[in-house]
Amino acid sequence: MSATNRRGFLKSSAVVATNAAAAAALLGEAQAAKAPANERLRVGCIGTGGRAQFLITAFAGLAECDVVTVCDLDPERLSRGVEVVKIAQGRAPKAETDFLKLIDDPTLDVIVVGTPDHWHAIPTIMACQAGKDVYVEKPDGHNMVEGQRMVQAMRKHGRIVQMGTQARTGEHFQAAIDYIATGALGKVLVAKAWESTRQGSLGHPQDSSPPAGIDYDRWLGPAPKRPFNKMRFHANWRWFFELGAGDLGNDGVHRLDYARWALSTAVEAQGGKPLHMPTKISALGGKWYFDDIQEWPDTLQVNYEYPGEEDGPGKILTYEMRVWTPYNHEGEGEGAVIYGDQGYIVIGNRRWRAYGPKHKLLAEQSGNNDGLSHIHNFVDCVKSRKKPNADLETVGHPSSVLCHAGNIAWRVGRQVHLDPETETFIDDDEANALRTRPEYRKPWELPVV
Repeated sequence: MSATNRRGFLKSSAVVATNAAAAAALLGEAQAAKAPANERLRVGCIGTGGRAQFLITAFAGLAECDVVTVCDLDPERLSRGVEVVKIAQGRAPKAETDFLKLIDDPTLDVIVVGTPDHWHAIPTIMACQAGKDVYVEKPDGHNMVEGQRMVQAMRKHGRIVQMGTQARTGEHFQAAIDYIATGALGKVLVAKAWESTRQGSLGHPQDSSPPAGIDYDRWLGPAPKRPFNKMRFHANWRWFFELGAGDLGNDGVHRLDYARWALSTAVEAQGGKPLHMPTKISALGGKWYFDDIQEWPDTLQVNYEYPGEEDGPGKILTYEMRVWTPYNHEGEGEGAVIYGDQGYIVIGNRRWRAYGPKHKLLAEQSGNNDGLSHIHNFVDCVKSRKKPNADLETVGHPSSVLCHAGNIAWRVGRQVHLDPETETFIDDDEANALRTRPEYRKPWELPVV
């Protein structure tokens, strides 16, 4: 890649601020010689904005992949997506506005789903039914039933599906898990995950007309018909009940995922069985700080209780959301801590620190969380047919259930009791009604598997 192209890429508006550093790191990857054509995976990417910008750049930069087609309903984002892929792999992909053309393309091996939450499940299920492997962003679906249906499709059609909880492949996260597996923390009963990075208000903008060239009805898809509002659209859709899962499903799924992973590892280090699903979930909080149109809470505490084995003690996993604080917790804006009777460990996005009695630092390690290794892991598993690190059935969906169940407990305003096998709430029609949408707007009904 020429110096001119490097500068152009870094200056391109296709790289949003949150992904700029990670995308820039891919420039060196993009220089790698491509594998022979018959050894490369043919990739179609649905979504080209936000996190999807990072994904399309990453896949295009891999020697083992060709990004053949990119798809987006926003023509401006779509054209920028085409350009970044062209720079990363030396040739432009096809541009589509209809994701069904990617599903129906028999030459594609992989579908990358980088859409808003309400468009995660339908393309993933359809891709599995069409014999394609899938990389899908988190959480797995907009609600619990969607996630279950995605797992069913993956299992029935024998597909590889990786969810974008990249900590599962990060080197320093794996090193932290290895430390916990030694049993150094002793008996562990409690873990906590949190978000304490300050966010801004959405305000109270008036409804308006969609941007020119946007098929807003199709963008809404299975969600109910609503007037266009700029804060219910790009980037901010996640704060509304019908489109996203709030910050619990946005950032919280990452922290809960590695907190759950670490807590289960600590239990196993003491001879216990891996943790599966909590059976009791309670949540307190609300929209207490920001005066804006956001629907999901900005202040939240969720407690998950895992049952004990036989007569043994249970385990508690707690999640705290304080997205209005201008300071961090345990030295991390977002992270997890695992408490044992011999020590504790603080895990952040780019480091971990283990402490013994009297807060003596015993071990630490730094690393990055850019997600490149996670994509490599997915590609390797597509070829080997081995289970990826964030396998949807065993990792991605269970962590997503924590988010959806926590949100449901908050919405009903009381403790709910989860059946771990059926993922339904025991004797609770109100909570079970929130496991899915009241209705999927035609023609975008959830596919039957």
